[in-house]
Amino acid sequence: MYNPKSHNAEEFICHEEVLASLDYAEKNKDNVDVIDKILAKARLKKGLTHREAAVLLDCTIPEKNEEIFALAREIKNDYYGNRIVLFAPLYLSNYCVNGCVYCPYHLKNKHIPRVKLTQEQIRRETEALQDLGHKRIAIEAGEDPVNNPIEYILESIKTIYSVKHKNGAIRRVNVNIAATTVENYKKLHEAGIGTYILFQETYNKETYERLHPTGPKHNYKYHTEAMDRAMEAGIDDVSLGVLFGLELFRYEFSALLMHAEHLEAAFGVGPHAISVPRIKKADDINPDDFDNGIDEDTFAKIVACIRIAVPYTGMIISTRESAECRARLLNLGVSQISGGSKTSVGGYFNPAPEDEDSAQFDVSDRRPLDDVIRWLMEMGYLPSFCTSCYRQGRTGDRFMEICKSQQIHNFCQPNAVMTLKEYLEDYATDATKAVGEKLLPVEIAKIKDDKIRKIVEENLVKIHNGERDFKF
Repeated sequence: MYNPKSHNAEEFICHEEVLASLDYAEKNKDNVDVIDKILAKARLKKGLTHREAAVLLDCTIPEKNEEIFALAREIKNDYYGNRIVLFAPLYLSNYCVNGCVYCPYHLKNKHIPRVKLTQEQIRRETEALQDLGHKRIAIEAGEDPVNNPIEYILESIKTIYSVKHKNGAIRRVNVNIAATTVENYKKLHEAGIGTYILFQETYNKETYERLHPTGPKHNYKYHTEAMDRAMEAGIDDVSLGVLFGLELFRYEFSALLMHAEHLEAAFGVGPHAISVPRIKKADDINPDDFDNGIDEDTFAKIVACIRIAVPYTGMIISTRESAECRARLLNLGVSQISGGSKTSVGGYFNPAPEDEDSAQFDVSDRRPLDDVIRWLMEMGYLPSFCTSCYRQGRTGDRFMEICKSQQIHNFCQPNAVMTLKEYLEDYATDATKAVGEKLLPVEIAKIKDDKIRKIVEENLVKIHNGERDFKF
């Protein structure tokens, strides 16, 4: 029986409820009265249920779809403005004991080079990331209790935070590692992580078990309930995601929103962010072997409908996607992107030759971070390296309160301006700096509070003179 407050995975992600929702959406995809009622509720900008959102996703009426896309753009602007947060993944190790059939790190793959960074190598990777201008990273590691125990992850986090190179510093370490125990989540929380990230890959239990035939990740219940254990341990910023292409996208869409509803119902705090990666080629993995791929138009509508259904959440698109695709999705709801990313272990300081690559997937957007920053600004976006909410204690329900009330602008706009100024001073090419210096006055003018605007203007002078890390 479906119960969003339950801590049992098969009750808060109820297979029968997903199927009933898909059936309801199919029957009402051309029902103007139902769609108009859902859109009227959506315009309140407080979100939708998974069933209501499923109807919008299935809607086939062209003029209603235009309304859906326009509303997604409006909600994105109301909640997040034109700010785009930048981050990069840092792969620590690709040793893994699981048998996931869509990931080249699977245990049976004897072709891919296995690499695990030492703490000294992690220092060099961190310096290389800082030299690009990054302040926020997501560390990644395969599941291997011998090679990648929690102690290794914790030591790596400590190392990353300790590195202060020139004007650089990693101010927020998000963690994307396998489902673990409450005790280990407490250790991660005490280590000062930002967001805990775990992708479900697929919410369909039968498909999940088939795609994870061996290893600890085979346990659907343990994996799906991981966010509950993280919340219990005190990690109140968590990030969800599915890997589109493994299962029918409508099923994944509804179940993903059900997971968000569960976190709200059970903990009062929904997902800090939602990622929507699509399966990509990598080493011995061919995406054509999976028959549930989605085209660009479907992908865009999924993003728009998630933005409408969960207006407060951050939405993430990585360098898996092309620049053209990312540009389209930024307009429909995405608020965070990676830039200058390497998905191989040790890929920033000393990239391996292509035939010795340890990458988890092929990167589509291979542009350097500086090109991405300039591209964003030329499209009218404000690149942000802000990490202040996490460091000022605005996490979990405290973050959600100011985000849902659309007061987050009071913090994010000035912080984005100041961190962009840091980037322009320390890392930008002349071409990027020229674009940025024209953008800054425009963005400063958007700060409504006169006192805050004055402080920001004073801080920009201090940044130009060498001071760093101002935050609201």
